[in-house]
Amino acid sequence: MTQQLRTSIQGLIKKVHNYYQTDQKLQAMFEECFVNTYQTTIRPQSDGTTFVITGDIPAMWLRDSAAQVRPYLLLVDQDPKIAKMIQGVIEKQMFFINHDPYANAFNERPNGNRYHEDQTKMTDWIWERKYEIDSLCYPIQLAYLYWKSSGITTHFNQQFTEAMEKIVDVWMTEQHHADQSDYHFVRDNCPPQDTLSNDGYGAPVGYTGMTWSGFRPSDDACKYGYLIPSNMFAVVSLQQLAEIALSILENESLANKANKLALEIEQGIQQFGMVEHPEFGLIYAYETDGLGNYVLMDDANVPSLLSIPYIGYRPFDDEIYQNTRRFILSEENPYYFKGKVASGIGSPHTPDQYIWHIALAIQGLTSIEKEERDRLIQLFKETDANQNLMHEGFHVEDPEQFTRPWFSWANSMFSEFLLSEMGLVVEGSPLQAYKKKRIY
Repeated sequence: MTQQLRTSIQGLIKKVHNYYQTDQKLQAMFEECFVNTYQTTIRPQSDGTTFVITGDIPAMWLRDSAAQVRPYLLLVDQDPKIAKMIQGVIEKQMFFINHDPYANAFNERPNGNRYHEDQTKMTDWIWERKYEIDSLCYPIQLAYLYWKSSGITTHFNQQFTEAMEKIVDVWMTEQHHADQSDYHFVRDNCPPQDTLSNDGYGAPVGYTGMTWSGFRPSDDACKYGYLIPSNMFAVVSLQQLAEIALSILENESLANKANKLALEIEQGIQQFGMVEHPEFGLIYAYETDGLGNYVLMDDANVPSLLSIPYIGYRPFDDEIYQNTRRFILSEENPYYFKGKVASGIGSPHTPDQYIWHIALAIQGLTSIEKEERDRLIQLFKETDANQNLMHEGFHVEDPEQFTRPWFSWANSMFSEFLLSEMGLVVEGSPLQAYKKKRIY
């Protein structure tokens, strides 16, 4: 289904063309990437909700769908149809969360389609049931930013409140994963990163105050159950939820629960989430188990450690973030790849020596140095394989070798980065706070 291009979208494209009037390649890339989500992945439903496919997979990820429509928040105050489309995404996400807050991806209809016959509690609505903290953060963030961008509050209804109660309850349960959770996931005949160890319950963990996650935002299994960047995102999301609960829902009980949980997770991050690195100083770990084990790395998928200012956990100039950033963008990070064409962050989710466009966009969105951002823009132009679209991963030596030719999340992230270069950032987002520090 191809959506007719809105006048508001055409107007924003024209602004970009005028801003980059001497760069036809960049104009073409933005136009292709920005319209891609709207024209190819949006599925309006008869009940007024919006289903969003991820691109080359016909399912809706809670994470991806929020990230895919986020750049269109710039248009909601001037285009009621765009506003309705995004509100429809939020309402669909709330329906899915209420159906099963442990699932990460869903079907357009209860047709029983699924990625694999996994050993977990499946239903006909669920495409995949990999439990990921960020799958519950992103819908809170989208609902919050939609409110801040439009002033609209009608999506803060009973369905929303029920979904928020479920999210808080799940995160509290998963603070005590071994004792209180019945979530498990086993996939047969698959790579190790596609299933959980320990009969589907994951590696042992100790109590930290943080909340447990089975899988990373890459959909790969966590090695250790406390995924630091996702817990950081949860802290921010809970703070946003508390604001919504007090300002709009007038639900003091929910606000108190959200604030209390945010504080417990934050204390866990501060106590268990950092490691003294011999070269870079005090840095954030990627994962820990609360038993003394850590994973030092970063992954291209968001939330990542690189994305800390983007998600709003810490400002760009935070000392520990800066230490972590230097580590992440060095070959000490096992998923930082450097070749003759490009250097950047990849993922164990894709082949060795493959860099992700999403990670390059996050690197740009979290940089206050114009020279670095200009270099990244040039890199985007050189690594699109002449498609004018972004991909999942591409080879550091040959961008013609890439994964996923139709990956809407990457297209939206590139669009958001380029718009931020023009000073256009989503109302209420952390980017507003530090764009003033940028060198333009």
